[in-house]
Amino acid sequence: MPKKYIVRLSDTERHHLQKVIKKLQGSSQKVRRAQILFKADANGPGWTDQRIAEAYACRINTVEKIRQRFVEEGFERALEGRKREYPPTPRLLDGAQEARIIATRLGSPPAGYARWSLRLLAGRVVELGIVDAISHETVRKLIKKTA
Repeated sequence: MPKKYIVRLSDTERHHLQKVIKKLQGSSQKVRRAQILFKADANGPGWTDQRIAEAYACRINTVEKIRQRFVEEGFERALEGRKREYPPTPRLLDGAQEARIIATRLGSPPAGYARWSLRLLAGRVVELGIVDAISHETVRKLIKKTA
């Protein structure tokens, strides 16, 4: 079956890949992508996807996706990979809410308590209307981040 996405590197791109591979510049993922692109070059070694996958211990699908990214999105995107657009989980609190929670924690604890517990602080934050709902784990992460 003929390849749908054919990698044809220019001399400067080939030189850049050789430099990345030789000096191990960048992350291990970047070096592996450079190795795959270099071996997939139709004007150079021209290895098959199967041979590339075996040589660099990856799946054939990985090689195909890197070829596709090179053709559709360009050399830099194929080499660097995609940057994450959004964090893995959205932020639960904005800066003003975080500041109010910290200020609450710095205040004196309720009567009958020597200090704030995470669950007690989470309950007070909801009582004060700073947030609708919050877990003690979110409060812990906030306190740890600021400490």
